[in-house]
Amino acid sequence: MSLQLLLNRKMESGMICSVSQAWSPKLPKGIDLEISQHPLKMRSVVNLVIAIERLKQSASESVLDTDFKDENLLSIMLDSIVEETLVLERGSAPPPQFNRTLEYPCSVTDHQQRSLVLVQNSMELHAVMLQGGSDSRKVHLNMSTYVNPASSIEARPVALGIKGTNLYMSCHKEGEEPTLHLETVETKDNLANISTESDMVRFIFYKQDTGLNISTLRSARYPEWYISTAQQDNKPVQMCQETSSRHRIFNLQRQS
Repeated sequence: MSLQLLLNRKMESGMICSVSQAWSPKLPKGIDLEISQHPLKMRSVVNLVIAIERLKQSASESVLDTDFKDENLLSIMLDSIVEETLVLERGSAPPPQFNRTLEYPCSVTDHQQRSLVLVQNSMELHAVMLQGGSDSRKVHLNMSTYVNPASSIEARPVALGIKGTNLYMSCHKEGEEPTLHLETVETKDNLANISTESDMVRFIFYKQDTGLNISTLRSARYPEWYISTAQQDNKPVQMCQETSSRHRIFNLQRQS
């Protein structure tokens, strides 16, 4: 009798019969299976029928052995009934990253209209009030903008390079407090994609606009620290906290 016919008869008649009555004539000698008189779900019936079919095909010879025990029968039935479930372990999602979108040159002055100049001997930027004819000393920036992986932060992530060089501003600790540095970057491609969990985050600053071309530049690695200039002229550009008396506001104008 086919599996489909057996299931159809089961559903039409609503009969609940013992397995031994349905299958005893075809089971190997020595096997007598019964189930309790409880309503069975169709899935259970299908599993049971499949198990019996497999049992008839693969176990008829082994059960004739005098050493065949109840444990052997249970093992055969479990092999036939228990379904194998394949569990695929999914790796954790990669950390979000800053993805560069574009780069453009811009001029920069601080709140007192002082320009930034590069002091080669100390590899520092100083804020200087330049006199006429000394504009050639003025530093221009190559500003790279990035897609912000943290939607909760409204500021735009940027990397700040010194135009005409491969120097970029970075913020990391040398001692107890974050400090501003100029670091050499071999190629711009090294800053194209920056993981939020990598050490390269030191090159990222959050540009927060407070007016037309007026912005603050906050470290992505140390969010409470800002790029700033001193009140005195010709002093190094450094990092400071919001409560500091240093100037944290810059005029950044995009150049053509």
